Amino acid sequence: MSATLDIRTLYDDLEEKLGLKWICGSEHEDKVVHTSREHTADISLVGQLNLINPHRVQILGRKELDYFSKLRKNSRKDAIAELFSGESTLVIIANRLPVPDDLQATAALRQIPLLSSRLSSQETIENLQYYLTSYFAEKITLHGVFMEVMGTGVLITGESSIGKSELALELLTRGHRLVADDAPEFARVAPDTLIGTCPEMLREFLEVRGLGILNVRAMFGASAIKQSRNLRLIIRLQDMDEAVKMDRLHGSRQMRNIQDVDIPEVTLPVGPGRNLSVLVEAAVRNHILISKGYDASEAFIERQKKRLEKAHG
Repeated sequence: MSATLDIRTLYDDLEEKLGLKWICGSEHEDKVVHTSREHTADISLVGQLNLINPHRVQILGRKELDYFSKLRKNSRKDAIAELFSGESTLVIIANRLPVPDDLQATAALRQIPLLSSRLSSQETIENLQYYLTSYFAEKITLHGVFMEVMGTGVLITGESSIGKSELALELLTRGHRLVADDAPEFARVAPDTLIGTCPEMLREFLEVRGLGILNVRAMFGASAIKQSRNLRLIIRLQDMDEAVKMDRLHGSRQMRNIQDVDIPEVTLPVGPGRNLSVLVEAAVRNHILISKGYDASEAFIERQKKRLEKAHG
């Protein structure tokens, strides 16, 4: 399925982060910035001023405006005309810099929207590049509840009725945050990074059997919601009776490949008396330690080895 991005959507999504403001051209907000049907490899979506191979979104900072100011009258007129022609569909002025009248007039004449950003040109470009990569990345929907637990993106999966939503609710009461319930969407935004988001229709809602649909923001406050998070760990809930025999030293940790990215997956048996929220927190803490290079099972094996060597020494 192809994705299409118009200027209004870009503005709404990044208004707060970039401090965007309209200078002129708001009546052309329906202009398309890019569509995934186009060959992205042949198109530069965002960057600083380039009149030879214009970007779809051109960013002008102090250096670019100084460049225009040093041109002779006719050269300046030609350069500004070139800026608002060709493939460019949007121009953003960084640092809230004052916009020359002739630049505004040409933007209005060519019907190219002109925006202002409070960030520097480099910061504006970096944020736009990340946003565009995420927006046009191929998405996959996985069944489960996607949470932020201790700053880590955790997908809780398992068979229907095993208690995923109840576990999510308990984690919320312990100060963790909800990203998406039931059908989180994941997109590969870097060779080793998957970012998870919530479909707009499901945002902020959590379904719990017996209670129905709950509004997490209304119940726990805005701090209980996270708009997106990188997927770092999968917790798979499995009925205790169906759980296979697990390695007592290493547990059930294995890798799951999603869109060519390997994500660690830990299986937690579900049974009476097991405090799953505490187990999830422990799994996340252990994952963080492993990511930093410390493996408790390996450390335990090494300690046993040294004790045996000492006993036979």
